[in-house]
Amino acid sequence: MKTILNVIWLVLSGFWLFLGYLFAGVLLCVTVIGIPFGIAAFRIGAYALWPFGHTTVERRDAGAPSCVGNALWLVLAGWWLALAHIVTGVLLCVTVIGIPFGIANFKLIPVSLLPLGREIVPTDRPFAAR
Repeated sequence: MKTILNVIWLVLSGFWLFLGYLFAGVLLCVTVIGIPFGIAAFRIGAYALWPFGHTTVERRDAGAPSCVGNALWLVLAGWWLALAHIVTGVLLCVTVIGIPFGIANFKLIPVSLLPLGREIVPTDRPFAAR
């Protein structure tokens, strides 16, 4: 079932959201300081490409640097990516078939706003974070 949902997701919105994260990641990787943010964008982009069957958990070892990094991320890329998830989620919720995919878009908003200090894990082992 996860595969079917992921394929439909890919066609309806996943590919375009992935391209947005890829674009943000490439822009952030232009500078040396932005490389960690670019890597986070690529990681979240892969999650946005194939979200069903995965979830995010907080990393217990993430400290103050991830908090500062999240503040910078919010200004640099997070706001625009979250806005893309909101618009896509609302458009998908217009149809009955798109409602689960719209809800999945809304679930991606927190990780698109504050990605540092989170880890993407399979849903069958959400507490198995490193």
